[in-house]
Amino acid sequence: KEILGKYHNLFTLRWEGVIGNIHVPSQAEWEQLLTNCSAFLFYGMERFMSHILLNRLVAMNIPKCHLMILLDLVRSKQSYQRITSTDIHKSCLRIAIERPTETTMLLSLTGVRSVIANQWYTTLQENAERLEILSENLLTVGRTTGQTVRILQK
Repeated sequence: KEILGKYHNLFTLRWEGVIGNIHVPSQAEWEQLLTNCSAFLFYGMERFMSHILLNRLVAMNIPKCHLMILLDLVRSKQSYQRITSTDIHKSCLRIAIERPTETTMLLSLTGVRSVIANQWYTTLQENAERLEILSENLLTVGRTTGQTVRILQK
């Protein structure tokens, strides 16, 4: 919330979405947010793809989304218990599709033009630092996504 507040006035007049843990977004909310965005930010626990229905995502056409930032792959005891209880009902192939590279390929096939995503598990603090760097460089400084990712790599 602090980062969103800091950058609220910079190109973010039309930001909309679900913030906090008030409720879990429904599949309809996910679809509405994804199809109506030019940029999409996911900052959450576990794998992004574990939160949405795969068959609905692959049927979507979201070419208006120029940039998707996935700050996921954070694990807590509660999130691990949730993901374990849902993964037990999934095939090995389905779980494999939720990995970062496969997720990026699927998003690309649905029309997303650029994806910035974690490749391995991380902490909330590390993702907060990444979000701060991304916001500062993309919104304030005006760097390109490539330049910004390069800064993140350093």
